[in-house]
Amino acid sequence: MDAFCDLGGKAALVTGGSRGQGAAQARLLAQSGVAVTICDVLADAGEAYAADLRAEGLDARFQAADITRPEDWEHLVVQALAWRGRLDILVNNAGIINRTGVAATDFDAWNRVLAVNLTGAFLGIRAVAPAMRAFTGGSIVNIASNSAFSGHADPAYTASKWGLRGLTKSAAMELVGDRIRVNAVCPGLVVTGLNAGSPHLAPMIGLTPMGRPGVPDEVARLVRFLASDEASFITGEDFVIDGGFTAGAAYRRVAIETGLL
Repeated sequence: MDAFCDLGGKAALVTGGSRGQGAAQARLLAQSGVAVTICDVLADAGEAYAADLRAEGLDARFQAADITRPEDWEHLVVQALAWRGRLDILVNNAGIINRTGVAATDFDAWNRVLAVNLTGAFLGIRAVAPAMRAFTGGSIVNIASNSAFSGHADPAYTASKWGLRGLTKSAAMELVGDRIRVNAVCPGLVVTGLNAGSPHLAPMIGLTPMGRPGVPDEVARLVRFLASDEASFITGEDFVIDGGFTAGAAYRRVAIETGLL
């Protein structure tokens, strides 16, 4: 266990926690002493992953939930409190993509992306805040994207992540008096089983100043820091973790091609 971010005794909900970045976040929090509830619509994968964590001696359980449903959130919180008697951390990680432009995105697809990526986070914040307020406060970490700083080719996904940044700041200001911190983590290209082999990987890596994609554990370590008391004076902020892409990848490419770098 990393003593720097010892979260022993705390309890967390991690949405979309059965695979990819969510699975890495759930594991690292559990390794840091957190009792983690993994939430997902993928029941078989979630149950199996929670069992794997328990086999490693970690405190984890799975609870199936559709985060677009207010009643599912209410049940999640009730069960989390019944399990460990407290709720300190929420990681709104669950998200989906669409990969079509404005003209090709139908109404149902648009609504589905926003429902999962943005409304789900809103419902989660609304559901956990009373439980956090009743104890010693807490930390909410919303997983946005570096797409929330530009015009990505997937307008539904991009709009949802821009919206998530706004939700983060509004919730942070509303909940700060309750000792509840709300921050956003904005990853760039992170390779997981969900996007391995995608044709966009090579050009994205080529533009990323660090010359490689991120890995889920790198994002998870930032999430863990924001969830911990080490980040006790941080709220309402965006934390971009993308190997320098947002900082100026296009300008860097121009500088290289014109001999300035």
